[in-house]
Amino acid sequence: MRWLGFIALLWFSLPGTAAERKLVLAHYMPWYESKAVSGQWGWHWTMNKFQPDKVVQGRRELASHYRPLIGAYDSNDPHALECHALLMKFAGIDGAILDWYGIRKHNDYAVIHRNSQHFIKHLKRAGLKFAVCYEDQTVKHMVTAKILPTAQDVPHGQEVMRWLQTNWFRDPAYAQNGDRPLLLVFGPQHFTAAQWPQLTNGLRPAPATYALPHLTSRLPGSGAFGWPPVHDGKRLAPADWNQYLNDLDRRAAKGESIIAAVFPKFHDIYREAGLHDSYGYLDDQNGQTFEQTLDRAWRGKARIIQIATWNDFGEGTIIEPTQEFGYRYLESLQGRRAKIDPAFHFIPADLRLPVMLYQLRKHDPKIKQLDIQYDIIAQQLFSNRTVEARKTLLALWNRVKP
Repeated sequence: MRWLGFIALLWFSLPGTAAERKLVLAHYMPWYESKAVSGQWGWHWTMNKFQPDKVVQGRRELASHYRPLIGAYDSNDPHALECHALLMKFAGIDGAILDWYGIRKHNDYAVIHRNSQHFIKHLKRAGLKFAVCYEDQTVKHMVTAKILPTAQDVPHGQEVMRWLQTNWFRDPAYAQNGDRPLLLVFGPQHFTAAQWPQLTNGLRPAPATYALPHLTSRLPGSGAFGWPPVHDGKRLAPADWNQYLNDLDRRAAKGESIIAAVFPKFHDIYREAGLHDSYGYLDDQNGQTFEQTLDRAWRGKARIIQIATWNDFGEGTIIEPTQEFGYRYLESLQGRRAKIDPAFHFIPADLRLPVMLYQLRKHDPKIKQLDIQYDIIAQQLFSNRTVEARKTLLALWNRVKP
């Protein structure tokens, strides 16, 4: 049996295998509101122009070029959050980076904070990790709106950082870089290089901070995380975004800490919504953009991969199942994970189960006696008992037929 030990030693010493494999996190937007759950269609589905109640040829009008496979959902709907967490789990994603706007009530910041807390419960139930990408632009907007005095911006930032340390950084499910909690900052767009040390001073351990590549000088000691590099309304060719990723690779080769970027496309709706010009366009290439960026990230030096994004429908960077692309991106991730991790056993058919469960839950919510059965199925899915869950789901599906 000595040869088995040799094979095991060889397997776990290979880069990217189960013992050393990269941490794959999906950037997640917890900001959607639906009329069915919240009593109104939130801004991210309407952008003050589109009318989601209007359906033409089976296509609901949304602030997006794309449509969620489960329909326009609410980020405070436990059934949608359950579905997303299970889809991530079955696709081989390790967790979510929550796009987070802080703890103060202004615009929809409090709603996003509440929804983030709710989603974390589902992520933890699925055995997944979480981290945050802090939008410090919120401070700028609160100051402009006179919700926050200018002189209080740093004390407010300190309060936010203390809240993170007390409530999330110390959570066993919070994603770490080494022994330090992971903290992304989308920017920075407000705080300066002189102010950031004041915000994080006293945090133990100090978070491992990451900024956008061109703004790391504004966040002392930070690494960089990549993002779809659209700008100036330009249509990016593969050579353009490959050059951007090459630049990140060179920074990593020089010893800088980098979070690799994976993205499927970029096709925003901002011009059509009348908000401002489009940031630009990055083509899907029939799925090849995602495959190529994923392959680069998998082979690169970065130990953490961020997929941008799970569900930014306004910018069209989504990898969650949609009417247009089905399960394309999740199946790709799942197949890659299965090749390098012998403990990972999920298959493409498993990805359909959370969506089936969601659709059954929404088909006729008045049939309360079915709720117990749905909850049992959910528990089976969270417990990896997909064979049992599939059998029960199919029986109910044939009976209820959504």
